[in-house]
Amino acid sequence: QLVESGGGLVQPGGSLRLSCTSPESRLNYYGIGWFREAPGKKREGVSCISNQDGSTTYGDSVKGRFTISRDDATNTVYLQMDSLEPVDTAVYYCVADRAFGCRYFPREEFFAAWGQGTQVTVSS
Repeated sequence: QLVESGGGLVQPGGSLRLSCTSPESRLNYYGIGWFREAPGKKREGVSCISNQDGSTTYGDSVKGRFTISRDDATNTVYLQMDSLEPVDTAVYYCVADRAFGCRYFPREEFFAAWGQGTQVTVSS
């Protein structure tokens, strides 16, 4: 089970930090990713952090603006989102996979566990 939090309404140019945690599993055993889905658009891979070496991957549209990190002490993965734009408006989903990690990111079919999603709205 994955639980996201931190979504909300923010003005363009602002920042938000999303959190993903699990009450049941140690997230450091899993590759953890973020996907987003906007109305009328195809679901998009945002970022992933590997369970093997901690390496990170980003979608082209968020490179340089978003940062993924993990805190093993609190069993939480964060997605720091800066310089937000209206096009970043979407439901953001935390995903996890132990067997493949981030190897096949952003192919969503390789992530076995999905959270319920959290809404991010960027608007003035």
